[in-house]
Parts: sequence; C-alpha cells; structure tokens
Amino acid sequence: MDVGQILTFTARKFPQRIALIFEQERMTYQEFNRRVNQLANGLLRLGLKKGEKVAVLLFNSIPLVEILFASAKTGGVFTPINFRFTTEEVFYILDHSDARFFIYGEGFSELVEKIRPRLKKVEFYFSIGESTPPSILNYETFLKESLSQEPDVHLFEKDECQLMYTSGTTGKPKGALLTHENLLWNLFNTILGREEKEGDTSLVIGPLYHTAALNNHFLTRVAMAGTSVLVKHFDPERVMEVIEKEKVTVISGAPAAYHLMLSLPNGRYDTRSIVKCTTGASILPNETKERLTKLFPNLSGIYDVYGCTEATPSIAILKAKDSLKKKECVGPAVPFLEVRIVDDQDRDLPVREVGELICRGPNVMKGYYKDEEATREALRGGWLHTGDLARMDEEGFIYIVDRKKDMIVSGGENIYPREIEEILYSHPRVEDAAIIGIPDPLWGESVRAVIVLKRGETMTEEEVIEYCKSHLASYKKPKSVWFVENLPRNPSGKVLKTVLRKR
Repeated sequence: MDVGQILTFTARKFPQRIALIFEQERMTYQEFNRRVNQLANGLLRLGLKKGEKVAVLLFNSIPLVEILFASAKTGGVFTPINFRFTTEEVFYILDHSDARFFIYGEGFSELVEKIRPRLKKVEFYFSIGESTPPSILNYETFLKESLSQEPDVHLFEKDECQLMYTSGTTGKPKGALLTHENLLWNLFNTILGREEKEGDTSLVIGPLYHTAALNNHFLTRVAMAGTSVLVKHFDPERVMEVIEKEKVTVISGAPAAYHLMLSLPNGRYDTRSIVKCTTGASILPNETKERLTKLFPNLSGIYDVYGCTEATPSIAILKAKDSLKKKECVGPAVPFLEVRIVDDQDRDLPVREVGELICRGPNVMKGYYKDEEATREALRGGWLHTGDLARMDEEGFIYIVDRKKDMIVSGGENIYPREIEEILYSHPRVEDAAIIGIPDPLWGESVRAVIVLKRGETMTEEEVIEYCKSHLASYKKPKSVWFVENLPRNPSGKVLKTVLRKR
C-alpha cells in the first residue's frame, strides 16, 4: 500500500463524487485522479527518480494537492514551502532539500527570479498561471502533453513520501522525512481517533504546507471519499460565507482561527450544516468550546488533536464525548502509538507527575533530512522526544502542561505558562493571551502577561493581576502586563514566545 493508492481507490469507487472545491472550481474524483496521473507521468518522462524532492511554493489550491498525489504515485518526495517565507528562507529550503523539481505560482515569479541564479540543484521549473517565461515549463500545458493512465512505479511502505520542514519557533527549520508507512498509520490513527465518516464536506483553512492541514484534514477526507473545500487565505468572514454556501459539515482549525470567527457579529451566516469541529496547535479553552456550540447550533462534537510534524502529526486525540469533561486535555494516545511521561533521564514518572512526553510508533518520522545529530537527539532510545511537558491521569488521558523551553523558573518554583493562559482566556474581556518569563534580578525570572483585549474593551494591569491572583497561587500570578494588538504566531498557530521575549 502507498499514499497514491488512496486517491486511486477512491476515484474508482466514487468517480463522479466531488473531491475538491476551490473558489468557483469543482472537480470530481475521476477528474482529480486523471490530472494527478498526467502530472505523475510527465514527471517520470522528465526522469524523476524515487526519493527525489518535488518542491512546491503555492497557496492552498487544487494544483498543490495534485502535486502531492503525483509525487506520491511516482516515488517523489513532496516538499511544500511556507508561502510566508522570505526570499532567503525559500532559497534555504530549496537548497537544503536538494530539490530537482520546483513548481510555483506565478505570484512568486519575482521571488524565484531573484534566487534562481543561486539554485544549482533545481533542474526543472514549473509555473502555474497565464504568463510563463520561455525557460519555465507551463503547468497546464505540461499536463495536457502527458498520459493519464496509472503510473507504473513499484513502491514500498518504507519509501520516503514527504519532506515537511518544521515551523519551529527557533533556529532554521528542520526537514522531517515521512514515509508512506508513516502517513498510512497516521491516517488510521486520525480516522479512528476523530471518528471520521464517509462523505463529509470539510473546510480546509490551515495552510497545506503544514502536516495538520495536509495529512490530518485533507488526506483523511480523500480516504473517506469526502469533499475538501480549499481556502486560499484564512479570513473569518470569507470562511463563514463558504460554510453557508457549500454546506460544510466539518471544520478544522487552530484556536486562533475559532477566536476570530467568534469575534464576528452573531446571526449573519447560516452555520447549521456544521456538525464537527477539530482543533489543534494549542489548547481550545472550555469557554470557547461552549461559545462554538452557539455559533454552530447543530454541532455534535469537538475533537482536540495533539501532535507534531515528526509524528506525521497525530499523537493524542480527545473525542467529542470527553471534550468538556476533561478540561485542558488532549485525550489518550492514538490507537497505534505508545506514549510515556519521563524525567530528564528518560525514566517513567508516576501518574499526574509532569515530565517530557515521548512516543514510539509507525507514524514517527524516519528522521531529519541531512541532520544525523538532530535525529539522534530527537529519536534517542527509539522514542520521539517531543519537547512538550505533560502529565497523565489514571485513565491514560494526557494533559499538555507546556513546552519544555517555555517553563518559567521563578524563585526556584516551576511555573507553567499554559496554566495562567487558561485563566486569562476565561476573562470575558480577553481575546488572546500569552505568558512569558522575563529576567528578574531577584527571582531569576518573573511572569509577564501579554494580552490582546476584545474589540472596544479596556483593562488595567492591576485588574489582570488581581484576576489571576483570585484563581492561582500567588507566586504564579503575572508581575507585569503588556497589552498588544495581536500575538505573533507561526504557521501552525502557535504563539512565537521567542519573538515576545526578544521584544
């Protein structure tokens, strides 16, 4: 079995079912598979070999997912690039990945022309759009010149399928190499954990260069013969319009996206079609979950998903029936994965004690591309070390406490920012919040709250501190407060606390 066959099988079973909706375009599974095969056969004609990287710089769009499956069917390694990256960051990914094939949207032509003289490894350039320079292959023309039968390539589950560069909060991105086996097991885990059903219409609002949007949301929908509605950019009003127009049943997004949707005036859109929400990247507060049940009146469940790029990405999923009952919980580990909570010497900790979450299973990456040292560190002892601090209850449910590097040590006491952030989210005037540690000559570090207030609201530093003090041990309360218009986030929606600390 390989990832490309997921589309092949679905197209054979449901050829006329709508696979993709993007803006005014609709595409059936039969047409989707035919175009994927044309691209795959064209790439093979150019000499694409198993294991070679196919780099992509595109917004969410139909060509992006065509390239995903064409790469999978040929043995190529799909390598998406963050469209928010600067010119130098794009150059780094292309150079580091050793990509020989590079497909990009015409909106990125100026950026590509700047770095093209330095790209010694890229041999074939493809542009998607009307105007294509003479030395660049036109994507649509290239497809029309290629055959549409299934590519004749024999693949193994251990073959590499994706090179996903981490949206890390520090340093240069690392490329996690994911195999067909990794992706297939992640698919099983996600389908079971999120209780997926055949034929749902899912709105993909996250960027498809990220594993959550790509592997959990999009690939799952193809495997379950559903319809994926792709959105080029996240805009809360546009998202609500699409939900109403396309009668979307499932929506997946980071908490920040849900908060923006909830900030819109009530009752403007018909949202009765939504029956399921899934969320990840950070904890979705119970108060937000309760507000979502009002925004989506027929909502039958919210699923909290915890994972990381290196796990393809699912590690734990909190099912809908436990969503409100298990506060600040990410659920038990997904079915085909072992999870442990350990100390700094990788020794197991008792129930409810905080330590690092490590995991082992067939969805864990092969390793980091061209980085043996980082691979050894991340996979030491055969277990993926997530860098996340967590605890586990008697039933095996996992509670993410914080990132190991974000923990604040003040006066010898360990303070976990997420605990304080949860309190701040419960305040009716607070829209968004982050807690960081700042240098303190007496205590080593002190707690600072960085807060985004809801539109039209005001609040003083004293009010914030008193509110936290009434809900937390005194040593955990913020010593200072900084009000900002928005919080810097990485593409997966996680707050960039390194940026806040630098500021």
